[in-house]
Amino acid sequence: MARFAGLSQEAGLVPIVEPETLMDGDHTIDRHYDASRRTLEALFDRLFAHRVELTGTLLKTNMILSGKSAPEQAGVEDVAQWTLRLLRESVPPAIPGIVFLSGGQTDEAATAHLSEMNRIGGVPWELSCSYGRALQAPALKAWGGKAETLEAGQRAFYQRARLNGAARSGSYTSDMEHAAA
Repeated sequence: MARFAGLSQEAGLVPIVEPETLMDGDHTIDRHYDASRRTLEALFDRLFAHRVELTGTLLKTNMILSGKSAPEQAGVEDVAQWTLRLLRESVPPAIPGIVFLSGGQTDEAATAHLSEMNRIGGVPWELSCSYGRALQAPALKAWGGKAETLEAGQRAFYQRARLNGAARSGSYTSDMEHAAA
């Protein structure tokens, strides 16, 4: 990743480095924090070694979550607090922005977690999302591949994008899930 980032900058591109630790398994949130911290420390060590200009680099990473199979699942505030703790301890302030992967979370959970982090604030980075599945899933479900439900799919996509926009400012609430788009 560090070599890719350096070569991208040499070519005049903004690299997006994407370290990810997965939520597969039954690990606790603190175990996921430890694995993610080691990953970010190794990444930034290599980025410095490759002389990557951090002010021209984006970080695309996971949130700190309990494992999918863990008997106890962390709540929205815990995910936000653990993730912000990791970022404060591991990511240099020179990075301008951090975009999160949805990493197998539901669309609602991914949006709620991002919103809570932005509500808490107090970090030097812009926090946003780079959701694939969590952005597309509601639209694909509503559309179902049928011409007659195309508009429903478009409305669902617009609604999820609008909710993630609210999460960017920390103003998302779960009540917004069923409000008219």
